[in-house]
Amino acid sequence: MTATFLAQAGFGAARLAPLPSDASARRYTRLQGGPRPALLMEAPPPENTRPFIAIAGHIRGIGLSAPEIIAADPDQGLVLLEDFGDATHAALLDGGADAPALYAEAAKALAALHEAPPPPGLPGWDAAAMARATAATFLDWWWPAAMGAAPSDDLRAGLAAALHAMLSPFAGTRGFVHRDYFPANLMRLDRRAGARRTGLLDFQDAGLGHPAYDLVSLIEDARRDVAAEARDAALARYFAARPGVARDDFTAAMAACAAQRHLRVAALWVRLAQRDHKPRYLIHGPRCWRLLQQALEHPATAPLRLWLDDALPRQLRRNPDAVMEPR
Repeated sequence: MTATFLAQAGFGAARLAPLPSDASARRYTRLQGGPRPALLMEAPPPENTRPFIAIAGHIRGIGLSAPEIIAADPDQGLVLLEDFGDATHAALLDGGADAPALYAEAAKALAALHEAPPPPGLPGWDAAAMARATAATFLDWWWPAAMGAAPSDDLRAGLAAALHAMLSPFAGTRGFVHRDYFPANLMRLDRRAGARRTGLLDFQDAGLGHPAYDLVSLIEDARRDVAAEARDAALARYFAARPGVARDDFTAAMAACAAQRHLRVAALWVRLAQRDHKPRYLIHGPRCWRLLQQALEHPATAPLRLWLDDALPRQLRRNPDAVMEPR
């Protein structure tokens, strides 16, 4: 079936070079020797490629860089897309690139993404959705691994109420939220200028919510430490590009989004280790717990901080002992 799809798109004679897998179920293969540089994305059910295709069109339509869709068979989960190459921001940083300059580039593209009206049909990334996503990792996976038992209904209700109280004050600001805007999903495209120089990837889970979530994803990365100089450069570039944003309110929203994101992602590593047999991601757990504690110092996060202080002692806020550590 895949061979037929490639042949119909004119890539039947291309050589296939699989790329390393990531935390998702999607598979990527680089096609060499075809009519143009391209990647094959295979997204088996329950993955759905239609959001990726639609959002790629939106991003390109507002003048930013997302891969062109060369061919697609959504029913089979197959997408042939433009190959942006290997220069992810993560790879560049690992190679010693100027971090403040690179983070400023990323923030410039993010500001342009947020300034444009969002496309219709995005799912909500509001307090209710964020609470469900947090429960799906923290309570469904981290809690049983750490505490040896499933959480009670009262505990579930308490976390949902705390997250709702923390996030609801910022519900009035709604825009496009990429949800995974960090260096591994950003590309340096040297032949393009301005905000188009940053290529965007992995946007299929985008939603309608507070754009502060994306800025947190960038400068409080779950997978790498971000130096203060790089963080400051990103913030300066972002707010300079969006002069109409009330910075104090936005900063408070960032703290609330950070607290939710770090709690959810710290527990996500446990799910990846137990369910998906990918324990290597546990190495990021300590960073996420540290970033969570940092976020909880902001007054805007008081509802979640008070709930955690009552439900979970600080000494237990870490990778559970019951989860295998990466070798």
